[in-house]
Amino acid sequence: MANLLTEGSAAPDFPFTGTDGASLRLSDLRGRKVLLAFFRNAACALCNLRVQQFIRRYDEWSRDGLEIVAVFESPVSSLTQYVGRQEAPFPLIADPQAELYDLYGVEVSEEKLQATIADEKTHLVVAEATAEGFALTPEEGSNMNRIPAEFLIDENGIVQVAHYGRLVTDHLPLDVIGGFAAAKLQA
Repeated sequence: MANLLTEGSAAPDFPFTGTDGASLRLSDLRGRKVLLAFFRNAACALCNLRVQQFIRRYDEWSRDGLEIVAVFESPVSSLTQYVGRQEAPFPLIADPQAELYDLYGVEVSEEKLQATIADEKTHLVVAEATAEGFALTPEEGSNMNRIPAEFLIDENGIVQVAHYGRLVTDHLPLDVIGGFAAAKLQA
């Protein structure tokens, strides 16, 4: 497994093309803060719920200078079929070969997937996803053992928070992301 990023690490740069067809590099977003979120796959109900949470806060976070970039270990066709229906106002990146996952040290763990299934709080998140209209849908060929990760990157491209999930349901609290978005750059 690749080295894990930590606070103070330079965010590895990479080119990407979102499902909207726009091509950028992560470094093109310098001068703005970035939430870089790695999801499991496009059909994942829990991932779609998290995208919905981001969409609901997007206007506020964007006004505060935060960009969101969402990466899925899925082909473009799956992104369009599942996540694309939400019409996210931020880039959705297909990374079916998991190259960006490897670059950022995002983990694959059958043990953590099993711990998620056994966790008593998981059924609450599944119920919330179901209530939002996101069904537990298998994506053919997907890596079910992928564990999500989220990175808060400052205006200079430096990782301020590297959050590697302990469970599939383990994400940065939304208020932590909002606080990062609202904070002013330290000189």
